[in-house]
Amino acid sequence: MNLASRFRFPLALVLFAGLLAPASADDWPQWLGPRRDGVWREKGILARFPPGGPKVLWRAPVGPGYTGPVAAEGRVYLMDRVKSEADPAGQPAPRRRALKGKERVLCFDAATGKQLWEHAYDCTYQNIGYPEGPRCTPLVSGGKVWTLGTMSDLCCLDAMTGKLLWSKNLATEYQAETPVWGWAAAPLLDGKKLICLAGGEGSAVVCLDKDTGQEIWKALTVREIGYAPPCIIEAAGKRQLIIWHTEAVNSLDPETGQIYWSQAFPLDGKPQRPAITVGVPKVEGDQLLVSCPHHGCLLLRLHQDKPGATVLWAGQSNNLAKPDGLHCLMNTPVLKGGHIYGVCNAGELRCLDARDGKQVWETYAATDKQKAFLAHAFLIEHEDRFFLFNDHGELIIARLTPKGYEEIDRTRLLEPTFSSRGRTVVWAHPAFASKCIFARNDKELICVSLAGPERGT
Repeated sequence: MNLASRFRFPLALVLFAGLLAPASADDWPQWLGPRRDGVWREKGILARFPPGGPKVLWRAPVGPGYTGPVAAEGRVYLMDRVKSEADPAGQPAPRRRALKGKERVLCFDAATGKQLWEHAYDCTYQNIGYPEGPRCTPLVSGGKVWTLGTMSDLCCLDAMTGKLLWSKNLATEYQAETPVWGWAAAPLLDGKKLICLAGGEGSAVVCLDKDTGQEIWKALTVREIGYAPPCIIEAAGKRQLIIWHTEAVNSLDPETGQIYWSQAFPLDGKPQRPAITVGVPKVEGDQLLVSCPHHGCLLLRLHQDKPGATVLWAGQSNNLAKPDGLHCLMNTPVLKGGHIYGVCNAGELRCLDARDGKQVWETYAATDKQKAFLAHAFLIEHEDRFFLFNDHGELIIARLTPKGYEEIDRTRLLEPTFSSRGRTVVWAHPAFASKCIFARNDKELICVSLAGPERGT
């Protein structure tokens, strides 16, 4: 089957924990894939890279940004930024001066890389750390695409034409303060409901009608909303919307916004400022895990009789330079088989025992080869191994088990283009669809074939 025909599979509904996912397993229509769990389920993927590296099928020019691409129904969607003036590059702290420019939503043909349309709007960045471009991965379903920009511009577009169907600015509507690093939590689609972190009084999380943008409900008040995307789990016979903001992990009724339970994190209720929450909460069995750079991990046991949670253990160190377990920054950790895998904020790929949070092993092999501040890799599970995309633009195939890190192969896909704190990096999560990887830096979007014979043949 050729690439063009693979991209034309019809949309399929996949049931995950009671949630209808937006597309088939061959698509990657949202943050962390079809089921929002960081697992790539396609068959026929290569076991090792061919000599000289995997084939680049196409390249397309794009502007700066941190948003990962998504691939759905034969098209690839991405956000970037066109600057009106020179920005201070690589600045972690907020820039008070207004920086004029435009944010864009771009659509490409997945088989050829031809740009099909763009939607652009004026967007002035102010009080934003790292003001290079938008952060949130687009969301595609049912012929529509939803995007959330750095300054909270929420758009719903026709996926075929790019026509704007509706838009609103969350900061204006909910009188929300700008987060230090902008709006970065990828929205969640649940039936007709579009769920976003917004901010403001009583509106840390808002639920909107996906087709009109009209408010259905709003809930929670918090000083900083953070950057962790919402997710839905099932426990105690209830579908629960998990909102992890900078002060607590919260469970809500996704239909009404009613709070089921809330657990402060850090446990003393005193987060560092600015606080950082990025990864999606992960669930295995009756355990729920979150991990952040200042406070490490929190592992909860979900109650089975009625909605609730009990703390099993939590990290003790609040020192970025001395993590005591797993202190994830940009990556979402993996909770699997009673063990936890993830990358700390200096590039330490670690394995923890989920029973007590004790470290089992550590390696820098997948990131910078040595300790380097903000070094990281994104982990995507595939069958009995993982694809790791690190900030050097390298794609690694490796096995992660309690016995250790076993590297199978690696290749360079992209050149790092973004300079920060003395390093040049790629800070955008790739997409995996139709036996390909779609990855971007601040200059280009590429499609690379990962097709191969069925493993074991």
